[in-house]
Amino acid sequence: MATANPKIVVDVATGRVIEHEDAFRKWYPASLTKMMTAYTVFRALKAGEVRLDSVVTMSQKAAAQPASKMYFKPGSQMTLDSALKILLVKSANDVAVAIAESVGGSLDNFMARMNNEAARLGMSSSRFINPNGLPGQGQYTTARDLAVLAVAIRREFPEYAGYFALEGINTGKHEYPNYNMLIGRFDGADGMKTGYICASGFNQVSSATRNGRTVVSVVLGADSLGGRADMSADLLQKALTTRTATGDRLDTLKPYGAGRDSVADISGEICNPKARQVRSEGRDEEGRMKVHSPYIQQMPRPPRTVFAGLIPGTETPAGKPTAANEIANVPIPIPRPTF
Repeated sequence: MATANPKIVVDVATGRVIEHEDAFRKWYPASLTKMMTAYTVFRALKAGEVRLDSVVTMSQKAAAQPASKMYFKPGSQMTLDSALKILLVKSANDVAVAIAESVGGSLDNFMARMNNEAARLGMSSSRFINPNGLPGQGQYTTARDLAVLAVAIRREFPEYAGYFALEGINTGKHEYPNYNMLIGRFDGADGMKTGYICASGFNQVSSATRNGRTVVSVVLGADSLGGRADMSADLLQKALTTRTATGDRLDTLKPYGAGRDSVADISGEICNPKARQVRSEGRDEEGRMKVHSPYIQQMPRPPRTVFAGLIPGTETPAGKPTAANEIANVPIPIPRPTF
């Protein structure tokens, strides 16, 4: 287990913080960055600058991004709707850059918008240098700031909540399950995003709703897929069964803790042979990641997938066209596949 595991869980309606630890420790966001990318797109949609059926084109720069990626060729096109689904389910780095260029006009313009949006939200210890979360100097965030972002998404854009709750996507040729092991397995789970690089460990922002009450949690620096799912489930369960009439609000929580000027790097603990072996042994005989939280259930079937692929004719493989009425805010899925 990493030496630090920043975490926080917040009631969305009241903004009350139910539990937190090392919430102001600077951390590499990894693919949690894509939540900020999505939020910036949602703002552009609200402003009428783009629409869900706007075209996203894969540029040379986007296609050249390191994996995880879709390997779409330069010139390939997809709707913004499909691109968002790919971004948030498959966590494709190439599609993240294609979205940024298509929505922002250029990658630099979009990055400026991402950072302006973060500052406007009060994410005072966050900075983004790319839209996909690939590691680089000057990219960092905190558990507290990610909670601010998650709450903002849930409050401001309920019409796009379904993007974060998809069980999986299909491109017409391949199917990809969501990396979030809580969707369909934790009572009320409805999003949001996972992320991993060696330097940050296994990160997860999660949301869940029961009886009309929504909470969001952030877990950073877990040692495995199963570990971050367990920690997230435990936090969500505690929050959903705890009254929040008192306690700090997220916007008034005061910075605390040592080492806030440097960004934590736990590569040595996460990406060494022993740690990889432990993660390998953390799978069952069918290759599924073991989880230990009593609040995570097994799932009875494969994931339901929605189409998220290229516009037919722009590149192979060509899937079926996106239906005009295929809306992002699909019903919350019930079960989801095991890993």
